[in-house]
Amino acid sequence: MAVALYYQHYIGEEPCQVCVHVRLWMVGLIFLALVNLVTPKRRLLRVAGYAAAAGFGYGLGERSWYLYQLENGYGDGSCEFQLGMPDWFAVDRWIPGLFEVRNLCSYTPEIFFGISMAETLLFLASTICLGSLILLVMDRRFSAVTKQT
Repeated sequence: MAVALYYQHYIGEEPCQVCVHVRLWMVGLIFLALVNLVTPKRRLLRVAGYAAAAGFGYGLGERSWYLYQLENGYGDGSCEFQLGMPDWFAVDRWIPGLFEVRNLCSYTPEIFFGISMAETLLFLASTICLGSLILLVMDRRFSAVTKQT
């Protein structure tokens, strides 16, 4: 999220519709991480948090894959110059500096070594999904072992 804001406010790369969708998934993950940080000993919340993080990672991956396809000319996708959220969830009007669509989808900037932001987001989403699922399985196994002893 910090990298996206750096690119927007310091480099001048304005976000497109799909980029803002990615930001919404990231804010959800940040909120989820804060909840799990505050309640680490509540197993039910922890396990639900791992499962939800995997779901958020999947959503982030889907948007990142769509963005990757758009920037490389695959498929028949497109994006609009508006966020496309319902009026009751008008985050683009509530916090325009973070969620307002200001560009059309075309390409994402290079982060480092020729790797685009969309490719970096795909890696990040895969890592979140895989890491969350591993933690979910490890938590179940650890709690099963501690119950036996």
